[in-house]
Amino acid sequence: MEENNLLHFLDTPSAHYRRTCDGFEAQHDGDDQSDTSDTDPANTREMLEYLLNQPANKFCADCGTPDPKWAALPFGAFICIKCSGTHRSLGVHISKVISVNLDEWTDKEVNCLAESGGNSVVNARYEAFLPENKKLKQDCSTEERNDFIRKKYQFQQFVCDPQFSCPLPLNSKRAADKHQQQHTGTRHGFGHSFRNSWRRKDSDHKGLKKMTDVGMIEFVGLIKVNIVRGIDLAVRDVMSSDPYVMINLGQQSMKTKVIKNTLNPVWNERLMLSIPDPVPPLKLQVFDKDTFSSDDRMGEAEVDIRPLISATKEHENSTVANPTELYRWSASEDGSGVLSKDSIISIANGKVKQEITLRLQNVERGEVEIEIECVPLSQ
Repeated sequence: MEENNLLHFLDTPSAHYRRTCDGFEAQHDGDDQSDTSDTDPANTREMLEYLLNQPANKFCADCGTPDPKWAALPFGAFICIKCSGTHRSLGVHISKVISVNLDEWTDKEVNCLAESGGNSVVNARYEAFLPENKKLKQDCSTEERNDFIRKKYQFQQFVCDPQFSCPLPLNSKRAADKHQQQHTGTRHGFGHSFRNSWRRKDSDHKGLKKMTDVGMIEFVGLIKVNIVRGIDLAVRDVMSSDPYVMINLGQQSMKTKVIKNTLNPVWNERLMLSIPDPVPPLKLQVFDKDTFSSDDRMGEAEVDIRPLISATKEHENSTVANPTELYRWSASEDGSGVLSKDSIISIANGKVKQEITLRLQNVERGEVEIEIECVPLSQ
């Protein structure tokens, strides 16, 4: 019978959710038949808020904390900031974490949330076989939170059906490729890998243990790193370079896009990382992208972000409206030689930021301008 069909039960809420969202779009589009190929930030934000206000999405999909302000793609789940730290540690190949308030959303990302069916359908899929009384609680320990989220999403121990053994696709092409791979037996889901982990070599088990240990970290906040531009970078090709920047904080890493054929690239790219405790230095590396060989190093630098964190905590509830300088580090007194010019921590509109021009180390020349901002957990 149809009411006993589990797939029907799972698909129906998602389809209803999608139709509701389509109705929302139609209501705002009206009779306007103009070209809508470009993203409308206003409509995208309205759509996101509409999804966030759905009943099931008002609580974290993993621990039930009210008013979640983060989303885990491509699962399409709204999550709280504590769970977002564990999702971030899984790596972007498993779970991409986006802030509802701090990041700029695209139509594709919002549509991914809509097509997922919301937290209720996500949990119906990924917690279908969840043992009784094993649901994560808001006041759980860091170890319990990391263990549960890894089992739920990475190893997918609670999945109800093989077709959901991999994260939800961002587009239909990826879904078709995945469907073909499953039938040809060329690739297995994370659930298959976990069930067959006893066959792995000792080195594989050590790698898995290390990856699990990375997740068992307490995060004290977030840091937004705006990679502004590079100045007079080193030549690594015949006449120029194809530079990009890699940043690392503890076990986390992110990189910018590649700028072709320039020694003075302008990225203006914002990257976000969770801040682990104890706080490690922020490491920055510049590389030249090569197609047929390993990428060439173009210098590196380290930044101590603890002063910025301290300043953010001290002025978390500040009502200062005009830009105010809090601290200044003189480049002439920098014994490491990393600062190319004075570094300033300032506050404006309630935000504490630090502007830094880094002189790249272990390279013949080159500087990188960055701006960093600490985001308290309360946001």
